[in-house]
Amino acid sequence: MKKPMEKHLTLREKILENIRDAIVTGSLKAGSRVSEPELAERYGISRTPIREAFRQLESEGYLTVIPRRGAVVSSFSPKDVEEFYAIKSILEGYAARQACEKLSDKDIDRLQGINDKLAELARQSDIRHFFKIHSDFHDLFIKAADNEKLRELIAGLVTKFQRLRFTSLSLPDRMTVSVQEHEKIIDAFRRRDADAAETLVRKNAEYGGHVLMGATPAVTTSILN
Repeated sequence: MKKPMEKHLTLREKILENIRDAIVTGSLKAGSRVSEPELAERYGISRTPIREAFRQLESEGYLTVIPRRGAVVSSFSPKDVEEFYAIKSILEGYAARQACEKLSDKDIDRLQGINDKLAELARQSDIRHFFKIHSDFHDLFIKAADNEKLRELIAGLVTKFQRLRFTSLSLPDRMTVSVQEHEKIIDAFRRRDADAAETLVRKNAEYGGHVLMGATPAVTTSILN
């Protein structure tokens, strides 16, 4: 029973990865229809795992599933982008302030270890692994803030706009700049400077929105109206 399940999960992840790639790179543009029957035929599977993949991609902000029409690539307006990064900066900045005195020296060393890995991935231009570990960096200090409601709010917001964050980090030199920003944040945590930690984390989030809005037309067309 285990082997078929493992094969199913692997295939589902492959479907998710392929659709995400097509959307982020602009092969599938905002408003484009993603055909459930075509994907089922291509992968030689039933529509059930396709629907499951669509539900996850919808929760991440990549797709919108419309009754009787199917799935279409979601679009974000410039206002959506601006509001997401504004709210993210406020919530994560507050989390950084609360975490500043609660992070142990071991926690800060872990942040440094994560950022060292990110630096290596940036040199390799490995956006996939960079994106996952980048989230680990933020999750660590958000968790250390010891505010479960705040953590839930941030997690829900970030999940819905995963696509924007991935696209922002995919832009030229963005990974390298992110690593540099993280070093400043780590230094603020080591100094237990809550004001600096909050300011740096807020600027980090705001910068992500600015570079995305200033991206090339090909990139913005794939995500914005």
